[in-house]
Amino acid sequence: MRVFVTGATGFIGSAIVKELVEHGHDVIGLARSDASAKSLVAAGATPHLGSVQDLDSLRAGAAKADGAIHTAFFHEFSHASLGTRMRVILGGNPRNIVPRFLAATLAADRSAIEAIGTSLKGSDRPLVATFATMALTPGRVGTEDDAVDSNAVGGPRGATERTMLELASRGVRTSVVRLPPVVHGDGDRGGFIPQMISTARKSNVSNYGADGRNRWAAVHRLDAAHLFVQALENGEAGSVYHGVAEEGIPVIDIATAIGRRLDLPVTAATPKEIKDRFSFIAPFIEVDNPVTSASTRTRLTWEPTHRPLLDDLARGTYFTN
Repeated sequence: MRVFVTGATGFIGSAIVKELVEHGHDVIGLARSDASAKSLVAAGATPHLGSVQDLDSLRAGAAKADGAIHTAFFHEFSHASLGTRMRVILGGNPRNIVPRFLAATLAADRSAIEAIGTSLKGSDRPLVATFATMALTPGRVGTEDDAVDSNAVGGPRGATERTMLELASRGVRTSVVRLPPVVHGDGDRGGFIPQMISTARKSNVSNYGADGRNRWAAVHRLDAAHLFVQALENGEAGSVYHGVAEEGIPVIDIATAIGRRLDLPVTAATPKEIKDRFSFIAPFIEVDNPVTSASTRTRLTWEPTHRPLLDDLARGTYFTN
């Protein structure tokens, strides 16, 4: 199968490309730069120049493929187009720049999915897109059958799932892979764990929120990549899968592992300390987000095999930079 992959050089996307190539697929990877294009060639993929906001490029890439996997999502201001950056900066009160940027990223994500899906519609070709378990109702174990909770911290991304369901009604074999707040493994430099480590180093204490008993689900990126390929090959139209290996790890255990490695005290942070120290993950620090993948494992015969999060922290890879 010829597969178009967005986010192909990212932390998760690069693992998906490797998995696809190993499964004998012909990969077309979206590349934002010459450096990204060269890395795709080295991985055995064909680069397709463009960006997640270049809708014509997305349509063209998908049109050349038998299916697509969409993982691109610009988290950094510098990754947005110049026009988007100007609209965010000049669009109103400076205090509301962060909400405006979030709205822009979500709008870009929906437009990208629609553009890719338009090129695939009516053909029963598969489209797999990533989503977040943090959009589920907190405080109880989330399942694949649970709908998005608009009041959850990740609730604004609910429109992504609705777009995927609408595309399924138009003949695209869509699958949503919900990923947990912690996708870990070698090469993770921008996720929740690196941010917690960076915060601990700067503040000389490893913090958690409240009593630290809130839970985060987790998965190794190589297990996640395998699930994306399984969904591409065998997923049913309109399906939702959970890329979750560990149902829920208490955040205090994560903070303790970080503190042990850095030889720092482990304490609860005040609400002000959370806001001041934790950057983009501050809204998530106290969220209880346990998630099951029981249905996914049965339907796709997917079984995670790579090391769990606390073992990954104990190996020390996260602390070398």
